[in-house]
Amino acid sequence: MITVSSLTKTYAGFTAVNDVSFTAQTGRVTGFLGPNGAGKSTTMRIMVGLTPASTGTALIDGRRFVDLPNPGAEVGVLLDASAQHAGRTGREILTIAQRTMGLPKGRVRELLDLVSLTDTEADRRVRNYSLGMRQRLGLATALLGDPHVLILDEPANGLDPAGIRWMRDLLRAYADQGGTVLLSSHLLHEIEVIADDLVVIGNGRIVAQGTKAELLASAGTVARSSDAVALASAVERGGHTVSVHTDGSIHTDATTEQVGQAALAAGVALTELRGADGAGLEDMFLELTADTQREGAAA
Repeated sequence: MITVSSLTKTYAGFTAVNDVSFTAQTGRVTGFLGPNGAGKSTTMRIMVGLTPASTGTALIDGRRFVDLPNPGAEVGVLLDASAQHAGRTGREILTIAQRTMGLPKGRVRELLDLVSLTDTEADRRVRNYSLGMRQRLGLATALLGDPHVLILDEPANGLDPAGIRWMRDLLRAYADQGGTVLLSSHLLHEIEVIADDLVVIGNGRIVAQGTKAELLASAGTVARSSDAVALASAVERGGHTVSVHTDGSIHTDATTEQVGQAALAAGVALTELRGADGAGLEDMFLELTADTQREGAAA
């Protein structure tokens, strides 16, 4: 498993990651979510030894990544699909990794087939790859050593819908066979479909974590009326927090019953009333990270 404990990273007085702690369990997919600049990539870079932590630890099965004797055979990493040697072919990149890890030559062929890169594509220089092809090559490199842990930062970037479905099925099967997957993505629907557990980070701090079912179940209530401001005021008078969205809906920590009673007392007609878990991951994510959203801040 992956264990992150009290992880902090400071750059010249700026704290990018602030006392972050969480665990990614074996046999499960953990979705790592947060707005741009929230600290996801920095945390993942610390996990794999690319960035030193100021304080705290990030361990893979109780060991630091840099202490693993053959890291690629234990941890598959994809942090930036574009950070591949543009002048080499895909086959050359995999072959170098295969030799570095001491793997059989046939492993390169197996992984090219697994990620659906044809012989023609494999012999093309990476500078001529689309982003989606680079993602497939990066995932092939991550899986080459048959690791039991995967750390992937935005692996679905550049993939078409069929490619996203393929990756989702691949990672789900990997976890079901006992692997550990830590996956960051801005494609919230894909995370919602595949993830077992969620870790949400904002401004360098963990703002929520738990199983997907637990977090969505505690997401509060969504309601809508022809007068969202009046509805929000009525709910707030009951001592609840309320967010008003541009589509005329409100999101609150009150229960559906409490919202219904507040609306009735204020004479506000409801056109929608439901638990926020029915709204899915996007509503929960936006609510938890409202103070760190770039667009929200601008508004």
